[in-house]
Amino acid sequence: MTNSPSMEEFEALLEQSFETHDVVEGAVVKGIITAFEKDLAVVDVGLKVEGRVLMKEFGAAGRDGSMKVGDEVEVYVDRVENAMGEAVLSREKARREESWIRLEKQFEDGEKVEGVIYNQVKGGFTVDLDGAMAFLPRSQVDIRPIRDVTPLMNNPQPFQILKMDRRRGNIVVSRRSILEESRAEQRSEIVQNLDEGQVVEGVVKNVTDYGAFVDLGGIDGLLHVTDMAWRRVNHPNELLTIGQTVKVQIIRVNQDTHRISLGMKQLESDPWEAIEAKYPIEAKITGRVTNITDYGAFVEIEPGIEGLIHVSEMSWTKKNVHPGKIVSTSEEVEVIVLEVDPSKRRISLGLKQTLDNPWHAFADQFPVGAEVEGEVKNKTEFGLFIGLDGDVDGMVHLSDLDWNKSGEEAIEDYNKGDMVKAVVLDVDIEKERISLGVKQLGTDVVGEAADSGAIRKGGIVTCEVLEVKDGGLEVSIADTELTSFIKRSDLSRDRDEQRPERFSVGQKVDARVIQFDKKTRRVGVSIKALEIAEEKEAVAQYGSTDSGASLGDILGAALKDQDDK
Repeated sequence: MTNSPSMEEFEALLEQSFETHDVVEGAVVKGIITAFEKDLAVVDVGLKVEGRVLMKEFGAAGRDGSMKVGDEVEVYVDRVENAMGEAVLSREKARREESWIRLEKQFEDGEKVEGVIYNQVKGGFTVDLDGAMAFLPRSQVDIRPIRDVTPLMNNPQPFQILKMDRRRGNIVVSRRSILEESRAEQRSEIVQNLDEGQVVEGVVKNVTDYGAFVDLGGIDGLLHVTDMAWRRVNHPNELLTIGQTVKVQIIRVNQDTHRISLGMKQLESDPWEAIEAKYPIEAKITGRVTNITDYGAFVEIEPGIEGLIHVSEMSWTKKNVHPGKIVSTSEEVEVIVLEVDPSKRRISLGLKQTLDNPWHAFADQFPVGAEVEGEVKNKTEFGLFIGLDGDVDGMVHLSDLDWNKSGEEAIEDYNKGDMVKAVVLDVDIEKERISLGVKQLGTDVVGEAADSGAIRKGGIVTCEVLEVKDGGLEVSIADTELTSFIKRSDLSRDRDEQRPERFSVGQKVDARVIQFDKKTRRVGVSIKALEIAEEKEAVAQYGSTDSGASLGDILGAALKDQDDK
């Protein structure tokens, strides 16, 4: 080598090195190159013996021959003396130690570090941070998973240190955090240049069930499915595909979260404008069924305009049927406009209104008083439901089943499936109710008797004995179809005459009506009451027992007068 120092200078450098270094194993120290042997540099670090270091460990300087005797270098003392009596030195380990010190400072300060991805290992990659080896997890390579990392290898690039463990010699770095930070800065700049109402172009990046993400040149915006078109869109893939370029309007921009809401339908005219004039109430229109729910069916009457047929407006007679049993998706249907609310963007439609109202038809065919026949569809606690012509039902209330039995008793005579005749009592078209009566097919003997005056409370009736019982007599009332029971105590005023056995079947007796209730249909008669009434009448007419005439005389005169008449 040329320009070698003189012996005096060399000794001075050695002396200076000895004074400034306290050489120990595992430390990085400064040494002086004293000679070169082939591809080795002989280095004196102030020990009794010198050490040798491969020239390639000094990097470019070791390869291009620019190093010379007397140069000061930093090396790592592996061992003070080996079996051959030499010091074991390493420039590579010294570089690594220097890197650790520098990297720890950068880690504490949150600074970025530069490194090179040079090898692939399980779960990630190894990165050379100027002599210190670091681990780059696969999840920290990029913002999104990438299949081929080859273009990124052997290229110096920035990393962020996530974790350092000097004792274990572990360093974990991330390239993704650098990209995210850069992207955030870019996003912030892009967002600041976006205004609500602005129309921009973007590329569809991803399509989900609820919408699509559109790349606006470094930042994504959400195009919700409800803002894609004025008409119903069941799934965004009906309109969009990944990679498609679309024109959208900025609806909302959040400068803090960088969230951007986009719209496509806003670029088209709103079909709901002037909707009331276009679809007046009771107008008959045709549409296509787009969606069926439990509560009804949606019908598209033009692109962007849908109306709802509520389940209650689907059929006159099918009340508890799912809408899917009446209409099907994509079916063309004729409907009537029932209500239009532009502010709520709602149109109510009716399907049953396009068909004849069966309640009207029934009322026309079977007016009040008409006789009908139908099958018992159901028995309830308040009456019978009868199926009638036109697929409508009529109800017979308990009180209209029988003139003489209670409703609870009478309903037990009927079973589901029985054919029953009845009379139409009332038809309420608006409430869709038909009232029927079974008892009205027969005669109301009590009502007729009351209306004609044949029986009235206090009146006298002739009865025929039907049956003699220990407790009294079962009798029929002449000129009516009514029956009654005369209790033993009512057979006579005289206690000795209150014997049922003194009467015989077929015998006719007069009695006074002591009870007559048209509502409960009960008639009570009494021979005793008649006798008492006749006695009072005789006393009033022929005098009192106090006048000197005996009761026998009075009654005898009264009876004689009655016979004369």
